[in-house]
Amino acid sequence: MKRHIILLAGLLTTLSTTAQQAFRKAANPATAGFSAVRLQRIDSFFEAAVAKGLTPNAVTFIARKGQIVHHKAFGFSNLEKKKPARTDDIFRIASQTKLVTTVAMLMLYEEGRLFLDDPIAKFLPEFKDVQVLTPEGGTRPPKTPPTIRHLLSHSAGIPYQHPTVKEPSVYLSDLKGLTMEELIKQVAKRPLTHDPGEQFTYGYNTDVAGRIVEVISGKSLKDFFHERIFTPLGMNDTYFYLPPAKAGRLVELYAKGTLDAPLTIHTSEANRTYPVAGKQTLYLGGAGLVSTASDYAKICQLVLNGGSFNNVRLLSRKTVELMGRNQIGNSFVWDRNDKFGLGLQIITEDTRYGDQASPGSLTWGGAYCSEYTIDPKEGVVMLVFTNVSPYAWYGEFVRKFRILAYGAME
Repeated sequence: MKRHIILLAGLLTTLSTTAQQAFRKAANPATAGFSAVRLQRIDSFFEAAVAKGLTPNAVTFIARKGQIVHHKAFGFSNLEKKKPARTDDIFRIASQTKLVTTVAMLMLYEEGRLFLDDPIAKFLPEFKDVQVLTPEGGTRPPKTPPTIRHLLSHSAGIPYQHPTVKEPSVYLSDLKGLTMEELIKQVAKRPLTHDPGEQFTYGYNTDVAGRIVEVISGKSLKDFFHERIFTPLGMNDTYFYLPPAKAGRLVELYAKGTLDAPLTIHTSEANRTYPVAGKQTLYLGGAGLVSTASDYAKICQLVLNGGSFNNVRLLSRKTVELMGRNQIGNSFVWDRNDKFGLGLQIITEDTRYGDQASPGSLTWGGAYCSEYTIDPKEGVVMLVFTNVSPYAWYGEFVRKFRILAYGAME
């Protein structure tokens, strides 16, 4: 454990040395330390995957020290219409929203408006009497109250699928007018599944954090993101809900439950259409955004740069280092043998998921199949997007892309 922590801290101190400018296209991949021939393997991989019906599309983005070496689109944004995919296609990014909400929370933290160990109930009174579920099915008070740190590290005991609640599915979308305030009040009524800080339990934690951002700032999460993050960084294609002029760039949502099943249009109207339809009142801090690969790459580069992008600083270098420290103790992220910091997964040297990524690299993905990797040691950000859920090929899609990308490095 100590070895992991020391290694991660050492790698993250390199963040501030990364170039601060906006992205620029590399004159050729070799100038950024990539083999053009080996990058072609990515093209061949996704072209074959589309031809075999394994994926409807893919958009890639790879940059090293700000130089873009691979940014391409494959397949079709709409299979039925045979509409070719484009690099500026807009995707539902689901849980990649969590990084943005974490940045927002840490901006408020740097302004002295909260401590990470403040109890949730300080800002959301509905959590004042929260209980913990016992093995016998009863409840008891928690040993320690859930805090903001617990929320950002998914160790508060707030799952998506709660054992006492019969839900058809987790909230990733809504057409009927649900608000964050209403959703979080529902979540607060459910007992925690364990004492805060005891283990990693993925769930509504970052949605609760997003509601706290609203309470502290006095702004909706939509407005906070737009004013404080998206506009300063030039993230002009990232939204909770798309303006009509951009609605046509949203890719279709597909499903592929087994490897031999055909790609079919997703059966949930809400999941398919929420970015462009419905009452558009739910600003899910854990799952609500849509974006392009190149737009989302800007916040990844901000993390790689130690808190700034294109000469705009949102966080200090020391705060970004804090994001990359293990916050879950001896627990692990599922079966990946990796740790979790504030808002993102930390790849360890014993990873079962990160493949060639340097220990200390940071990653997370979304339920509709999109994922990013930020590698401080190599100065690289890499992203791959599609929109399929459920997706039996998810792991192959995201991990093989990353393997091929690292395999192209000189």
